[in-house]
Amino acid sequence: MPRLARWLALATFVVLLDQASKAWVLASFRLMESLSVTSFFNLVLVYNSGAAFSFLAGAGGWQKWFFVALALGISAWLLSMLRHHAQERLLPTSLSLILGGAIGNVIDRLRFDAVVDFLDFHLAGYHWPAFNVADSAITVGVVLMLWHQFRYGKETETGTP
Repeated sequence: MPRLARWLALATFVVLLDQASKAWVLASFRLMESLSVTSFFNLVLVYNSGAAFSFLAGAGGWQKWFFVALALGISAWLLSMLRHHAQERLLPTSLSLILGGAIGNVIDRLRFDAVVDFLDFHLAGYHWPAFNVADSAITVGVVLMLWHQFRYGKETETGTP
């Protein structure tokens, strides 16, 4: 399998896992319905029309197209980066996770005008904002990208991997 295809397969896997998990939640829960799984974790069905932490959620609807355009623009840049770094391991892993997460959330915005969130972690009555598999992939991808930069940043600037 060519190296670029491997990274695109990872991004596709993230999209499929994200969409399958959201389909299950949509079929199993009503809006705002919650199921306590542990003392610190619930499953809950919520829609987020904004970005992280519901940023711009109450903006009146224009934000949907802004976030779709932003995600598609970033996805194009990620694809370009994947082509240039396909022979590496850490950086394309991070790029693929971010790409898959971005596409997963774009699909939601186009289908529902919002992102389906369902993972609810809490402690002592304080809840982290609900999120989903796509958000998790983006977060892990960004952490890996930062790790790559800290680990290889100086070498990359001088031309060595």
